[in-house]
This record gives sequence, structure tokens and C-alpha cells, in this order.
Amino acid sequence: MEQQKQHVGPAVLVVDDEPWLRMALSDAFTDEGYDVSEAANAAEALAILQAQRDIGVVITDIQMPGSMDGLRLARYIRDAYPPIALIVASGAVVPQSSELPDDAIFLSKPINVPMLLERIAGIIAAQRLSPGQGAK
Repeated sequence: MEQQKQHVGPAVLVVDDEPWLRMALSDAFTDEGYDVSEAANAAEALAILQAQRDIGVVITDIQMPGSMDGLRLARYIRDAYPPIALIVASGAVVPQSSELPDDAIFLSKPINVPMLLERIAGIIAAQRLSPGQGAK
């Protein structure tokens, strides 16, 4: 019988309209012991953030369908949920640093998953996030 890892930090929300990428990132985080939620667009992400108060890290794609792209979503999250760590990713767009919210990290796709996991562990250690310190 396989043992599950204990949760290692705040919950992670993966926001991407590509199901295979969402699933791959979710699996990688789950394998490391994170509690993971998934959203296909900003509207789904915002609903999850309102319902699930332990989200501490959001990873969002920039180009997504709907009324809000990933940059707008990240700026909204920074304003509404300031403690949440933000990672913005894209394979097509490289935003100017002025377009990113304060303290957001940009990653180019394809995402190097081991590097992403290491960066998030560093963010959690630096910000001393705990499962209860996600969304307000």
C-alpha cells in the first residue's frame, strides 16, 4: 500500500486552460505533498479562492479564454489576497516586469517542474506561509 505524503505547505491553485498541463502540474505538486486545486480559467480560479481559504500559491497561465487573462487574474489576486504567492507562466508572451504584480514570478513554458517545485519551496520558506495563511 502506497503511503501518502503529509501536506508540506499551503495549498496550490493551478490555473491553465490546457487540461494536460494542469494535470501534469497538479500531479507534480500532489506527489510532493501539496494540496492542489485546478481551474481552467480566471472565473473558476476566483470561485476556488473564495471557497478555499488555504490557497497560498497560485500558478497561472497568461493566455486563457474568458473575460480575464492570467495577468489580470494575478493583479486581482495580489489586491484581494495579498499573502498569496504568484507565479505567472506563458509559452507565447513575455510580460514586462511592470506588467507583473509585486513579488510575482514569471516562468517561460515549457515549465521546468523540478525548478518550479524548488522555487515554490523557497517562496514558502521566505514568506513563512502556513496552511492557514492563504486567502483572507
